[in-house]
Amino acid sequence: MNTPTHMYVEAMASSAQVQLQLAADQDRYAALGVALRARPPRGTVTIARGSSDHAAAYMAYLIMARSGQLVTSLPMSLLTLYQAPLPLADMLAISVSQSGRSPDLVEPMQRFQQAGATTVALVNDAASPLAAAVDWTLPLHAGPEHSVAATKSFICSLVAGARLAAAWTDNADFATRLADLPAALDQACQQDWSAAIAPLLRAERLMVIGRGPGLAIANEAALKFKETCAIQAEAFSGAEVQHGPMALVDEAYPMLIFAPRGPAQPGLVALAAAMRQRGAHVLLAAPANVPSRDLTLATAPHEDLDPITAIQSFYLLVEAVARARGQDPDKPRHLSKVTSTR
Repeated sequence: MNTPTHMYVEAMASSAQVQLQLAADQDRYAALGVALRARPPRGTVTIARGSSDHAAAYMAYLIMARSGQLVTSLPMSLLTLYQAPLPLADMLAISVSQSGRSPDLVEPMQRFQQAGATTVALVNDAASPLAAAVDWTLPLHAGPEHSVAATKSFICSLVAGARLAAAWTDNADFATRLADLPAALDQACQQDWSAAIAPLLRAERLMVIGRGPGLAIANEAALKFKETCAIQAEAFSGAEVQHGPMALVDEAYPMLIFAPRGPAQPGLVALAAAMRQRGAHVLLAAPANVPSRDLTLATAPHEDLDPITAIQSFYLLVEAVARARGQDPDKPRHLSKVTSTR
């Protein structure tokens, strides 16, 4: 690689930007946590699209696992197009965005705020319309991002979501572990995933598998394969793939399986073995203590943070795959940095 792409440079900057974020806004997170515990919401929704929606799904998993609060991803068109009579008062609405400028994010958050809900934005641009439309702004501190394909802003969104979950549940141990995440991200950048380039060089379709908090990462990886490599990639839960999607698997069908630490790992490792027996070309991403791995995952300070180090390594892989396929990962076809929809 002669001149590094924006995507590569920005992905490599994730650790430094996460370090900046973790040094900022501690009082704001703590105050929000106190407010949520003092007056628990009647329900919680996330409002996001694309990569930001995947970050919201990761955050939702952490919140549900720790607080018992159900969290739902809200289809924004219920408010912006269909004018559904949803009971918005006393809810918690959390939006996630890099730019904070898409109308289909801003309008629903305004509606929630006007109805008496608690509104929160995890947003990179703290001067954006989205930031102005909410009660609580939690800046991502990802810095400017020039590549259309989000990398460091996504990782900073994951970290902000983890911080919010820790603050809400008053989990001091989890919050403390976050402080060591930048070093783990640096380790993730050092992992050699180049063995995956050749199997993906001419792939036209593939599956990306995850489960638990790692499912959000599988969805993000599938999106990046589509937008930077023009590969028709689909993400599935390790449980779902054994139903209808199994019919797609034929000889040498490419399959990337994320198996970070946690309760879902044994099933994902077993799934990788079963898919190999069916003829699939499996790329199993797992920690160094998993003998059957093809790609090594750097472990994070807490197993629930392993998906963050996993996507860090993946971004460097998918950028390399895109270039090997003759694509410019900074300029995906038909895409722009900010998408305006209703």
